Amino acid sequence: MAEYKLLLPSMGEGVMEATIITWLFNEGDNVKEDDSVVEIATDKVDSDVPTPVSGKIVKILKQKDEVAKVGEAIAILEIEGEGSASEEVTSETPAATPDTETLKTIEQPLQTAAASNVEFSGDLYLSPLVKSIAQQENISETELKSIKGSGLEGRITKEDILAYVANRGSQPAQQAAPVQQSVSAPAPVSAPAATITAAAGDEIIPMDRMRKIIAENMVKAKQIAPHVTSFIETDVTNVVKWRNKNKAMFEKREGEKLTFMPIFVKAVVKAIQDFPMINVSVNGDNIIKKKNINIGMATALPDGNLIVPVIKNADQLSLSGLAKAINDLAYRARNKKLRPEDTQGATYTISNVGSFGNLMGTPIIPQPQVAILAIGAIVKKPAVLETADGDVIAIRNLMFMSHSYDHRVVDGSLGGMMLKHVHDYLENWDLNTEI
Repeated sequence: MAEYKLLLPSMGEGVMEATIITWLFNEGDNVKEDDSVVEIATDKVDSDVPTPVSGKIVKILKQKDEVAKVGEAIAILEIEGEGSASEEVTSETPAATPDTETLKTIEQPLQTAAASNVEFSGDLYLSPLVKSIAQQENISETELKSIKGSGLEGRITKEDILAYVANRGSQPAQQAAPVQQSVSAPAPVSAPAATITAAAGDEIIPMDRMRKIIAENMVKAKQIAPHVTSFIETDVTNVVKWRNKNKAMFEKREGEKLTFMPIFVKAVVKAIQDFPMINVSVNGDNIIKKKNINIGMATALPDGNLIVPVIKNADQLSLSGLAKAINDLAYRARNKKLRPEDTQGATYTISNVGSFGNLMGTPIIPQPQVAILAIGAIVKKPAVLETADGDVIAIRNLMFMSHSYDHRVVDGSLGGMMLKHVHDYLENWDLNTEI
C-alpha cells in the first residue's frame, strides 16, 4: 500500500489559505475518487474539497478551525501501490494508450507540472489531479471550459479530461487564454481601535469567522479608496408595468421567478458599455481596463452576513439568461452551495438595499473595483409629468439610486454620467421588450 498526502488545492486568484470547517469522513473511513471529504472556508466562500484518489483516511493533519495554506497537506490517505506521494498518482497499468501516457506524466515530480506554461485564472474549480493533467498536456483554460464535467456540481473529473485528451486530435485548436494580471493595492494605514468596556448587563457576542472577514475587508476598502456618492431619482413605472405583464408567463415557461434585478443588471451593463472606464481597477499608478463585464450581486445570508456572488460575462446574457443566473446564484448563496469561483472576478457591483425597504444607501466599494450602485425601494408617489396639454400630477413608481465611486480614478462627471445613463435606460424601458 502507498501513502498519499491530500493537499489543500488552489481555490482561485488571491486565495492563499482556508479554515477547516468540518471533516465529512473520519480516520479509518474509505473514500472514493471525487468524494467531498472536508468542508473549508475562505475569505470569499465556504466550499468543499474532493479527493482525487480512492483510499482510506489514515490520518487527519488539520483539525476543525485550523488554518491550512494552499498546497499544504491536510490528510494522509492509504492507497494501492508502493511508496508515498504528495501529488496525484495512479496504480493503473493498462496497455499503451493516450490515457496511459497521460497518467505516466502524473507520476513525475510536481515540479514538472509547475514548469508548464499553462496557468489558470481560478474561474474553474480544478482538482489537483485534473490541473496536473491539464498542465502536462498544455490544455488551455478556454479548452477546459468546453469540457462538460461529470463530477459533483459539474466538475471535471479525471475520466472527463482523459477522454478529452484521447479525442483532442479531432478538436479544433484553441488559443490559451491570457493570464490575468493580479491587482495590488497600497497597504492601508491602520488606526488603533478604541477600547470598549462592557457595562453590567451587556451581552458580549464574539464575531463569527465571516463577520470578521467582512469587517476587515470593509475597513481596507474605505482606507484604500476615497469614496464619492451621487444620487438620482428614477421613474421606473414602465419597468414595473413590464414585469407585471411578463412575470406569470416567465414563471410558467421557466419555472422561476422574474425579479427586478435582471432589468437593473441589464441597464447597468449598457451604461458600463457607454462608460468603460467605470469597469477598471487600480494597480499602483496603472489603471487596468477590464475586458469582461462581471457583475457582483450583494446578497444577504440567513445568518445576517453578506456575500457577493458574481454574474460572469453579464454583457453576453439575455434578460432570460440574467434572470436564471441571478436566481441560481441567490439560491446557492443562501444554501451555502457557492463554489469559490462564484465569488471571484467581479468588475462592478450592485446592492439592492430596496429589498429591505430602504430608500437609498451609500455602499462601500469592494476592492479592487472602483464603483458600486445601490438600488432603493420602489415607492408610489405623486410626480409631475409633462404632456402635450401641459404638466399634470400622476401616481408613478419612483426609486432612488446611489452611485459610490473611487475618486482616485473616477471623477464626478464620469460617475454622475454613468448613473444618469442607468437612470435613462430604466426610465425609458420598452414595454415591448422580449424575454
